[in-house]
Amino acid sequence: MTALLAAETEVVTSASDSRLVMSAVIGIALIIVLIVWAKIHPFLSLMLGSAALAVVAGIPLVETFSSFSSGFGGTVGDVGVLIALGAIIGQFLVTSGAADAIVDAFLDHTSPALRPWVIAGLAMLLGIPLFFEVGIVLLIPVVILAARRSRLPLILLGIPALAGLSALHALVPPHPGPLIAVDALGANLGLTLALGLLVSIPVVIVSGPLSAKIMAKYVPISAPPAAAGDTAGTTGDGTDRPRPSVARGLTVVLLPVVMMLSRTVVESTQVDENSVVYKTFEFLGEPIVALLATVLVGMTLLGLLQGRTAKEVSDTVGASFGPIAGVILIVGAGGGFKQTLVDTGVADVIGGWVQDAPVSTLVAGWLVAVFIRLATGSATVATVTAAGIMAPLAEGMPSVEVSLLVLAIGAGSVFFSHVNDAGFWLVKEYFGMTVPQTLKTWSVMETVLSVSALLVVLLLNLIV
Repeated sequence: MTALLAAETEVVTSASDSRLVMSAVIGIALIIVLIVWAKIHPFLSLMLGSAALAVVAGIPLVETFSSFSSGFGGTVGDVGVLIALGAIIGQFLVTSGAADAIVDAFLDHTSPALRPWVIAGLAMLLGIPLFFEVGIVLLIPVVILAARRSRLPLILLGIPALAGLSALHALVPPHPGPLIAVDALGANLGLTLALGLLVSIPVVIVSGPLSAKIMAKYVPISAPPAAAGDTAGTTGDGTDRPRPSVARGLTVVLLPVVMMLSRTVVESTQVDENSVVYKTFEFLGEPIVALLATVLVGMTLLGLLQGRTAKEVSDTVGASFGPIAGVILIVGAGGGFKQTLVDTGVADVIGGWVQDAPVSTLVAGWLVAVFIRLATGSATVATVTAAGIMAPLAEGMPSVEVSLLVLAIGAGSVFFSHVNDAGFWLVKEYFGMTVPQTLKTWSVMETVLSVSALLVVLLLNLIV
């Protein structure tokens, strides 16, 4: 009799699990169809996909959006503020001319042979506070100018710049993707930041300067001729104010990194948790505190001390919010979708399957992100979905391994960018390439970056 009851329970559980898995498949498939074929904005696609998932999973109609709403609010509360503060920092670096000053200072003292390496390093440095699209707008004109002056193939300098920006975008907070995964998996942000920077160095070397040497042979395009109306010497806002010093620019770029990493260092030492030193670094290393402090320093060093009025500084802050409105909505919707996965029990079921699969958790997270990335073309959607699915597995993992899972998912989210990715067309147009040329360069670089990042993450997992 006991055996019979156990068998019946197993059958019911199996049927219930099958329904939950089917709801996940339908929800994810609907998101892919809406984004790729119907061309509906990812915010609405994620919202509708969450609703479909909830309904098929058996959630009452009146509660269809309950999990989505709570997840949306929680994610925007945790991540949206950080994205907004990061956007303000980036806006001041660009409009003040500080970013240009940093780039020029390094390139002016570099031989042509070393420029691919220097540009990769600059892209990583500026990729810490700048969003990927902003980094491209800022760096690509510099790359074209450097290629023209050095008489080097455009790809030889362009790929290192793209690799540096893309690696930081995928692996290092406070970029939206890593922040989403940190929030969903409950990872330590400071530790993830440190490991992300560590992983990025060999990854950018392999996917940037080394890969560029090979790609430049197959796509030997030259920089376009100089256009009329050169604005060299002006600040990023088009005025003739003098640029800030390199020291000021570097202070704003590195301050949040130093503050957050300092907290991680102190927490990993034997400092008494009740001491003033520990409490001070714990507070200053809070992401929101570090970024807010950097915003205030940026407003001062790159705004008021550069001769801008209080209104001009305020206008610069306001101008930073428009471009990120869509990003924050997508991130919030992603949080809503993730919470729906969790509340319906879908994440637990799939997480159990992943745990029993003959691959490590890190590889599984990477594979899920790769699948969604290839299907939707969106690194953000890939990160959100993979993090939601892997969340139950992260609960019992050591802190370091959770951070490495964040990086594995981030690595998978940039795998093989192709025609369904807006970044593909952005790079194509900026470099003046054909579609086949873009596939041979940008798409291959993203794939090399993704795979090499996974390998470095797996290697770190064996060491730490």
